[in-house]
Amino acid sequence: MGTMDGEGVSPSEVEVMAKPSRRRYTAEYKLRVLRQAEGCTGRGELGALLRREGLYFSNLTQWRKQRERGEMGGLSRKRGPSLKARNALADKVRVLERENTRLKARAERAEGLVELQKKVSEILGIELNRSVEKD
Repeated sequence: MGTMDGEGVSPSEVEVMAKPSRRRYTAEYKLRVLRQAEGCTGRGELGALLRREGLYFSNLTQWRKQRERGEMGGLSRKRGPSLKARNALADKVRVLERENTRLKARAERAEGLVELQKKVSEILGIELNRSVEKD
């Protein structure tokens, strides 16, 4: 009577059930079981097969429909997003854009230095040979 009321039960005697996980079947397994099920001709053989494998008859009917629709081949592939092929042109464009940005920054620094040299020469009174700029 003490076990029904929760009295006298030690914590080590309490059984905790693990969360059941959903079974997943590969396409090869499904096809193998379907072949075995089709080979069952005697009375009770199909039931014995299902009990041995731990399956239900609804599994067989669903798998047969999948096989008829041609979905069995695609069941064995991994889930998730498919990998996209790298575009070589996009990689080249990315490299060229990076180089273009670097060269623009370098040209701006050079123009700044030229402007600085002009100002210094004006302050010191040094005449610079001015070349005609072509655009």
